[in-house]
Parts: sequence; C-alpha cells; structure tokens
Amino acid sequence: MGGHAQAPRLMVLGAGTMGLGITSLAVGHGVPVTVVEVDQAKADRTPAAVAERLRMAQLMGALPAGRPHGELTVTASPAEGRDATAVVEAVTEDTPTKAKVLEAVAALTGAQVPLISNTSSIPIDELADCVDDPSRLVGTHFMNPPYLIPTVEVIRGPRTGEPVMTAVTDLLRVLERKPVVVGDGPGFVTSRVLHPMINDAIRVVQEGTATVEAVDALMQDCLGHRTGPLRTADLIGLDNLADSLRVLHQRTGDSRCAPCELLLKKVRDGHLGRKSGRGFYAYGKELA
Repeated sequence: MGGHAQAPRLMVLGAGTMGLGITSLAVGHGVPVTVVEVDQAKADRTPAAVAERLRMAQLMGALPAGRPHGELTVTASPAEGRDATAVVEAVTEDTPTKAKVLEAVAALTGAQVPLISNTSSIPIDELADCVDDPSRLVGTHFMNPPYLIPTVEVIRGPRTGEPVMTAVTDLLRVLERKPVVVGDGPGFVTSRVLHPMINDAIRVVQEGTATVEAVDALMQDCLGHRTGPLRTADLIGLDNLADSLRVLHQRTGDSRCAPCELLLKKVRDGHLGRKSGRGFYAYGKELA
C-alpha cells in the first residue's frame, strides 16, 4: 500500500505547529511535500516557517548531511496533492474538523494511499467512520519538534489494515524515525499520561504552591523529566494542550483532565507558548 517501491511524496493537511514540523522533517529528509492550508495568512508564512525549522534542525545536526531537500508546495487545494503516496492530516484537535478533511481527501487519493491522522488524543476509530475504507486510516503522534524527537507513537485503530501499518513503518524509516505501535483509546499512551500531569503542574502554580520555575526544576532534577512540564506545555502550545485535555475529559470522565483555570486564562489572553512568544515563559522570538 502507498506503493512503497516508489519514492514517497507527502500531502500534509494543515500548516499549524505540527503540520509545519512534520513538513520540515520530511523536506529535510528529501521527501517532497504538498502542504494544504486554506488560511491564506498561514499559507503565506509556510515557506519561511519551514525554512526556519530546517535551519534549526541543521544547526542541531538533526538532518541527514548532504541530502537535497524535498520540494515544498503550498496550496489551498487538496487536488494538487492527489499524487501523494501518503496523506498526513494535522489540522486542529477537533473531531468534526478532522473527519471533514479526511473524508474529502480520501475521495481524492488512490484507494491504496494511507490516511495518517496526527492526533494527540482523539481515538482513531472515531475518525474511521468518515472514510469509505476504514482500513486506510492510522494514527501517528509526532512530538514537537518532530525533527528532534526520534520516536513516533503509532496508533493502530481496530479497523486499521496491515498494509497501512507496513506503509507507515516504511515512511517513518525514510524519515529516520522509530515507530512505537500502541492500541487505540483516548490519548493513547503519551497524552493519557503526560497531559493530566501537565494540567496538575499548572494547577500547583495556580494554587500558589510553587512558581513555574520551581515546578520545572523539581520535575527535571528530581524526577528526570527532560524539559519540565510547563516548558513542555509551551512547546505543545497551550491552546493545543487545552483542546487535548477537553477531548480526554469528555471521553474518560477523569476530572484531572478538565483544563484548569490558569491554562484557560492564558489561552484567552493569547499567551499560547513558544509559537506566540509567551506562555508560562517569555520567548525572544515568535516561532510562526
């Protein structure tokens, strides 16, 4: 499936944080990518945003040396990516939005082309009903930034077919990422464990028990969390984190997953983390 004898060509739906990150990873590994983004302002920023990520990745030695970059195409029309060997959907963490774009692109692309939903929390089987052939749909959860984190959570839905699993594994091999396959369910493994923990960390700050810096220092230095939960929240995007927590809360009933008030206030104030220049920390430069 996905004709893995032929060189991969990706269509990425959405030029938000994760869409840009996955696009940069692929382009940096020589894979041509067509980015579909209907918001003109986001589409206009995409080439520069990808170039900035590629510069960062190269500075950090995270891309193969000497490999020519894949061609980047940015368009509002999914029809321009119809020759893709795989589709990565990376739109906002909202079931109806994801279902709508997956349904549209499933009809455009060949029956053998895998449909990959990049989601942090929505069960894959919830989205599978929107495509004619549910066996084509598989989940991935790339972490941000994808060029720095070599492992990818791959979610096999109850109806995901074996050929799609092979195609996704082949694609991740080209991108030099290691797949870890898990079953379906709200938040899978990483978000189901990490996002309530981050929410708890924010709640500790909200209650005045500790500063942002103290929480992160303790979690890093005592418990081995690489970046600290609040710095991680800024990297995820506080709006994305709140969306993911809402999904988890609705589907599990776990009260720890209800986004706490300090998180919601930051989102209302437009302090979304690194991408907006300010979240729990201030950043010198916006990452579009």
